[in-house]
Amino acid sequence: MRRALLLLFSILLAAFLLASCGVGGSNALPPPQEDAGSQFGVDININMDTIDDYLGREDVAYRDVRMLFDPADYGAIGGEADLSRTIQGFRVVPYPYLATLAALPVSGAYQGDTLFTVEWNDDGTIASVRENYQESMLVLEDLFPRDKAIFLMCGGGGYAGMMKALLLELGWEETLLYNIGGNWTYTGENSVELIVYPEDAEEDNIYATWRADYAYIDFSLLHPAG
Repeated sequence: MRRALLLLFSILLAAFLLASCGVGGSNALPPPQEDAGSQFGVDININMDTIDDYLGREDVAYRDVRMLFDPADYGAIGGEADLSRTIQGFRVVPYPYLATLAALPVSGAYQGDTLFTVEWNDDGTIASVRENYQESMLVLEDLFPRDKAIFLMCGGGGYAGMMKALLLELGWEETLLYNIGGNWTYTGENSVELIVYPEDAEEDNIYATWRADYAYIDFSLLHPAG
């Protein structure tokens, strides 16, 4: 009898933990599903309109893949080159430091060091990936855990799409990867403002970069791949 009760308790506890983590049950994440009308494959269920409903989950890694100060001229297409805000719970992990950019619709794109060199096909798919450092995969797996759902956000959706393509190419599980779109259109209640506007209009704006959970990669401490 005691053994049967212990078994029943174990089953109920496992069910509770799965439900609380979003695996099965009403709290489960909807599977990734790209919006057919989205240029960058933004998810139709979890995006800038709905992200506030999916914050604070232990089964999700939240990643903002923009640079703090991007040299690309996103102002030319109505965007922002500087990271003026993010969303609570998101860690800033700039895609341009991780891998080669695909072709952009603006000038001035970052062309410095990257963990990976990516050759892109004209249709936006990946032709090849090469590790530039011995630590490249270690860094990527630390920052993008394979055992969690990963929400990828950027400014307009492009960097997030590139990041998703890179992870898929390197073996991450497709059912755990979500391109949730661009923060430029976010109007929710969980914004983290990274630019402070002083009351004295004559003063420069203050860039509160310390508010960002920023993943810094020091390429000088890495070892080039053989």
